Formats: sequence, structure tokens, C-alpha cells
Amino acid sequence: MISKRFSIGWFAWAAGTSAWLLVAGVAASKAGADVTAPKETVLEYKMPAGQVLKYLSKEEMVQVSEAMGQNIETLGTTTGTYSFDSKGRKDKNHVLKVTIDDLAISLTGTQGDLSPDVNPVKGKSFEMVLSPLGAEVDVSGAESITYNATTGPRNVSSTFKGFFPDLPGKPVKVGDSWPSSLTIEEKAGTVDLRIDFQIVNTLEGFETVDGMECARVSSKITGTISGTGSQQGMDMLFGGTHKGTDLWYFALKEGMFVKSTSEIVSDMTISLSGAQSMTIPTTQTRKSEVKLAGR
Repeated sequence: MISKRFSIGWFAWAAGTSAWLLVAGVAASKAGADVTAPKETVLEYKMPAGQVLKYLSKEEMVQVSEAMGQNIETLGTTTGTYSFDSKGRKDKNHVLKVTIDDLAISLTGTQGDLSPDVNPVKGKSFEMVLSPLGAEVDVSGAESITYNATTGPRNVSSTFKGFFPDLPGKPVKVGDSWPSSLTIEEKAGTVDLRIDFQIVNTLEGFETVDGMECARVSSKITGTISGTGSQQGMDMLFGGTHKGTDLWYFALKEGMFVKSTSEIVSDMTISLSGAQSMTIPTTQTRKSEVKLAGR
């Protein structure tokens, strides 16, 4: 959402959880028809004061790791409902009150249910500053909203650091492309990860979605993963790459993000050192959807 909505937190949480399992085992709305394309169009978030946008999100994750001749599979699902209440502008940026209306996380692995208790974050709010081009200028308030994951305490900020798609900042026509990038430094208990994304967005055309004329944008995603951690006396080193695609829609007149679907595949290794050393190849596939549910 750079097209960034895929939940970045899965990297630290699910990857760290798989390493934890292994250590434990060793010591594991429909679019309408195309509309006539204007010669050029300007995309910009409008978000007038008093407007409340509610989004539903869902992500499914499958992670497969291999160690000592065994395949370890981790399955996860996250669903969330978030409200963005516009409080007007501060300088040129939008100030939004973000509320986590609902959140559910299900995670299962070789040792059964590993789902965290996310009840402490439900109903919590924080202030976000968003630029007219979709840059999340400030989401630091989300860092104080925390729950306990398998790898330790983690906050919800990574969910919102790339929630809104990045816009080009210049008039575009069908076929035009523009780059986006995002770097996330994620801490989940004893795991510290850096996730870098490089995105190329292309305006494919225009469609009517839920009665709104929308730009249809496809995105190609690449990037890298690096990080360190520790579990049960063993040090962990993470490294890898990811790639994927995203398709998202932006309402022209209303100036709002409408919906997206994405898929991203990460190939990484988790190297363990300590009393017993090993390298764990891991593949993680995530499919996600975000859609506007109310305004």
C-alpha cells in the first residue's frame, strides 16, 4: 500500500514464530465496466474534516520452512476493521484519528494454536498524519498500542505505515508509471527486522466501483528482508527477498482509496547458531484484500 497494505508485521511475527518452533523442536464489492479515460488525471487524497472512512482488511498467509528433513508449515489469517476520522489539515497534510474497531489473528503451526490475544488493542485510537499523495508522515501514536505475540510484545504501527497507496504527484495518463518505496524497521520481542519494498505503479485504466469513477492501478513489488533475533539461547539471522503484485482502485472525484488485492511471496533463510546450528529455508506467501466498507 505503496500498494502497501500487505501486513508487514507477518514477517517478524510468522518468521520468528517458525524459528521459535524449530528451536523448540531441536532443544518449528465488484468493479463495474470501464469508463472513458481522460487524457490526463491528477490523483490526490481529499479527506475533508468530519469524513469517516471505514476499511475492512483480510490477509491469509502460508509459510513453509524446512529443517533437518522436516517441513514445518504455519498458517495464518488476520482480519481487521479500521476507521479513519478526518480532523482537517495541519499545514498541507491530513490529520486522521485512526480507531481499531476490530482485529482477529489466527495462527497455527506444528505445535497447534499460536494465536495471540489481541483484545487489548480493540477500540484503541491514535493520530495519523497523511500527505495528499499518500505518504504516512506520522504513525508514531500506534507504537503505544501493543499485544503479546509468540516472539514477544509488538505494536500495531507496521499495519498502518503503508496502509494507503502512494500517488504520483503529477498528472498521469493511461500507461504512465511512477515509483514508490518503503522501509519498515520492525521489532517483535527478541526479533528485529528490516523490510525494504520497491514498487512500480502503473495506471492501467478507469472503472466504476461502487458508483465511483476510479483509477485502476497495478503495482509490481520487489524488496529485501534482513534482521536478527534470539530464541532459547540461539541467535537468529534473517535474510531474503520478496516479490509480488497489487491491484488497487482510487476514486477520482472523492479523492479516496477504494480497494486493493495483493499477493506477495517471500523467499528467505533463517540461520540459527548456538548449541546446534542450522540454516532454515523459508517461503512465505501472503494474499490480502482491503476494501472501503463505509463513508
